[in-house]
Amino acid sequence: MGGMPGLSIRLRSASRGLLALPWNEPLGSWPPDEVAFRALPVGPSRHLVRFVEADGELYALKELPLRVAAKEYRVLRELEAHELSAVRPLGLVEQHDSGNAILVTRYLEHSWQYRRLFQRLGTGPSKHRDRLLDAMAMLIVDLHRSGVFWGDCSLANTLFARDGQLLQAFLVDAETSEIHPVLSDGQRALDLGILVENVAGDLADLSLRLGGAPDGLEDDLAAAESVAARYEQLWEELSREETFGVDERFRVEKRVRRLNDLGFAIDELAFEPAAADRRTLRLKVAVANRRFHATELRKLTGLEVGEGQATVLLNDLRAFQGRLEDEKPGSAPDEVAGYRWLAEVFRPGVAKAAAAVGPGADPVQSYCDLLEVRWLLSEKAGQDVGDEVALAALASRETPSESVAKMAVAESATGSFPTLDN
Repeated sequence: MGGMPGLSIRLRSASRGLLALPWNEPLGSWPPDEVAFRALPVGPSRHLVRFVEADGELYALKELPLRVAAKEYRVLRELEAHELSAVRPLGLVEQHDSGNAILVTRYLEHSWQYRRLFQRLGTGPSKHRDRLLDAMAMLIVDLHRSGVFWGDCSLANTLFARDGQLLQAFLVDAETSEIHPVLSDGQRALDLGILVENVAGDLADLSLRLGGAPDGLEDDLAAAESVAARYEQLWEELSREETFGVDERFRVEKRVRRLNDLGFAIDELAFEPAAADRRTLRLKVAVANRRFHATELRKLTGLEVGEGQATVLLNDLRAFQGRLEDEKPGSAPDEVAGYRWLAEVFRPGVAKAAAAVGPGADPVQSYCDLLEVRWLLSEKAGQDVGDEVALAALASRETPSESVAKMAVAESATGSFPTLDN
């Protein structure tokens, strides 16, 4: 849409509050008595970043030079089109008189900066740090598979959100990113080198800020290098070719299941003779986006959730379907089981779990936490403890030490979830 003289305004939302913001002024001079700013933590940034609420929605606004802003907006639009994990662009306001622009993105709810995570968990080796590094590796694999060269991959340019029993990493800074039809091995290696250098620096800086010993720098470098190792392992899993005998088709099913377990749907299986006798076949697998379980859950229930959450919820749905079939065989085909689970199990469970976790809770994630805690407590007790015991554990912040949910309820207990109330 057009705008005032000297302005070019493109907004993907017709929010009256968003349209009414003083776009003709530099972001740093916006009057706090007229604009609903929210004071939320911001990591290191070369440019001014501020958070603004308008019509009940929270937006991140970043002021930067026109050319850089236009490129970042364009890249973020393409990342969204590819369904990649990145902040969603909602607009670009070009202030031609000053040579600057304001990039508008949707605030990523229920997310953490790495600094806040490590301040809670410590920077040393732990299961939680491993999950964070796994998320980093998975993100850059997803980007590279779509031809995206990040150019400045770092913890500081990444946000993390819980996704079932996993952490999901999101790109939040695409100033240096480029999109190509396909990346060369050299481009991938360069991006990985940047990642290792930046992640090691991020961890070392945070360790020193938190009073860590100087000899911990070797561990920080090893942790950063482990992201590259995780990346290479996953890249090999996705791209390797296999050979097998014509009577070993079970190995094809095993490979497909392995990729599905990682969240990847199969786009195409290609077989061709690997030897002159034609008794050996070579298998090439083309994988689609990492939304296998999320797509299956959406088909059954209509729910739109993260891949990690979908994995947890599908297990719950299948267990419910199994109980229905035990009671009355043939009574619970997929469409019936999905509808009944949504109404009888999921919706009531979400309401109870979110109430137990407290203000700022992500409702779907809270239910995933309930399922995890219930399973761990049942394992410890040697019998099913039921929802009420697990809900009490969530509400009292006394979740099992092995639980990923422990990280979230600790944040909730301190009131430090990144919500509008901060």
